[in-house]
Amino acid sequence: MTVRFALTTDQAALRDAARDLLATHCPPGTVREAWDGKPADGLWRRLADLGLTGAAVPEELGGLGLSDVEMAAVLVEVGYAAVPLPVAETAAVAAPLLAAAGDPGGHLAGVLGGATRVALAGRTRLVPYGGRAELVLDLAGPGLAALADLPAEPVPAIDGSRALVRLAEAPGGAFEVDAGALALARDRAALAVAAQLVGLGRRMLDLTVAYVRERHQFGVPVGGFQAVKHRLADATLEVEFAEPAVLQAAWAAATGAPTRARDVSTAYVLAAEAAAGAARAAIQCHGAMGYTVEYDLHLYAKRAWALAADGDGVDAHLARVADAIGV
Repeated sequence: MTVRFALTTDQAALRDAARDLLATHCPPGTVREAWDGKPADGLWRRLADLGLTGAAVPEELGGLGLSDVEMAAVLVEVGYAAVPLPVAETAAVAAPLLAAAGDPGGHLAGVLGGATRVALAGRTRLVPYGGRAELVLDLAGPGLAALADLPAEPVPAIDGSRALVRLAEAPGGAFEVDAGALALARDRAALAVAAQLVGLGRRMLDLTVAYVRERHQFGVPVGGFQAVKHRLADATLEVEFAEPAVLQAAWAAATGAPTRARDVSTAYVLAAEAAAGAARAAIQCHGAMGYTVEYDLHLYAKRAWALAADGDGVDAHLARVADAIGV
């Protein structure tokens, strides 16, 4: 059996198309504007026009029929750009779940056309991107709750670009959804976080490498110091090890492999630790510059911290890996 730890040519081409679009239309200035409440509607329209909102929906239902592997590759780029929109929640989690569930509530057409952005409610009724979504899905219960026009209040957050809200009341009126489809959606949500964390780790390291090449002390670039080289090399190694784990988990999700739960949790843990390590290394190597909100680094570090705080967290995923391997 041949095992691949890299993307195919077609998968890499899709990733590169997303990378080019986001490099042009989601620079750091767009993320900063989202902190001030600007919703980046133009960027969303471009992503919808690319077909991303329906990328994981079968072709017979109007989507592109792409697998979790292609989605993971794209979401790494979404993380790299710190896109201030619920791209992962809508395209990688909600759209395929609604399609598999028979479109309860009739929301799928709006999702495919880009008119409906979807956010995911957490266990504490906190909803990242709730202030920029037309629909909220609650995956925590035994059924699927699709919520529209539910009262919510804005909540201050470490990453102000995600328009965090808290639902004013507990969701109700859940649709009956196949338990397997709901479990897959939860794993896809964790996988989407892991993929974005890999991208964020890479972005923080790219910023730092560029900085230490330009910053001079004692007449030489800071990047020439062994301590800086080793710190960044260690952080880079963590990110490079996490990405194949994300692709493996995506393959497991796409193929229905029996190791899916273990693989997704492994990817989540590795990606979360890699992004946290990249943030620490980046801030340390930037010195005082790393602590200033005017500098772009904080946009990506705070997104990484916020994402890692979503969902069940590292400890829960470590426990799931331990259960899977009989520890």
